[in-house]
Amino acid sequence: MTGWGQSAVLGVVQGLTEFLPISSSAHLRVVATLLGWSDPGAAFTAVTQLGTEAAVLGYFRSDIRAIVSIWFVSLGRPALRRDPAARLGWYVILGTIPIAALGLLLQSAIESTFRDLRLIALTLIAFGLLLGAADAVGDGRRTMEHLTLRHALTIGLAQCLALVPGVSRSGGTISAALFLGYSRTAAARYAFLLAIPAVLASGLLELTKIGGADSPAWGPTALATVISFVVGYAVIAWLLRYLAHGSFKPFVVYRVGLGLLLLVLVTIGAVPASP
Repeated sequence: MTGWGQSAVLGVVQGLTEFLPISSSAHLRVVATLLGWSDPGAAFTAVTQLGTEAAVLGYFRSDIRAIVSIWFVSLGRPALRRDPAARLGWYVILGTIPIAALGLLLQSAIESTFRDLRLIALTLIAFGLLLGAADAVGDGRRTMEHLTLRHALTIGLAQCLALVPGVSRSGGTISAALFLGYSRTAAARYAFLLAIPAVLASGLLELTKIGGADSPAWGPTALATVISFVVGYAVIAWLLRYLAHGSFKPFVVYRVGLGLLLLVLVTIGAVPASP
């Protein structure tokens, strides 16, 4: 069970790591283990992500309002379907289908097998190196206006990898976008928008499990969710400013270092591999 103090700490962790390409679900699992706490579980993780998604909705409210309004109007006015905002609405919807389908099929593994620290360590390292490669070879010439259906589906498939803690939802989608030639800022913005339907659906689904015998209570979970919103909003603003001039190299180094540390700790028996 997760108490008030633990929830506050995990809320900060969720807010700090959701948008950085370092995997928030992995960090919630790792931080709890290193501090000697029980695994907060997939339900707690999914619900606290509602806080960070609320930060996305708030930060990109103008963009989201335009996308939603034009997309709805375009349903009855074919001439508007070529509008970039209307197309983006379709791309987000279609790009969400793969992770929605796999999320339901793999729900049992997500709540158990995928939370093994050895798997998390390996995915932190492997997908950290993949992010570094994408950042190095991508030419960064494409913007959000260049997004196509094929690219949207490709990035949507990459988002499915985030079902495994350690991959990182933003890291997987950003890596795919970078390989396709999108700029760092465009890749991050689309990654944030693409995550909205999947994260909201997952969080709302897992809400039904909060307060159960093996799940955190409502109060601590709500506290963590509110804290993740506040911290997450600040992280979005910082990351988009940073990516205007900075690279993903620091995140790659961090991921690889954390992954190697976890492997050592599990190997010597300092921390248990399974929840």
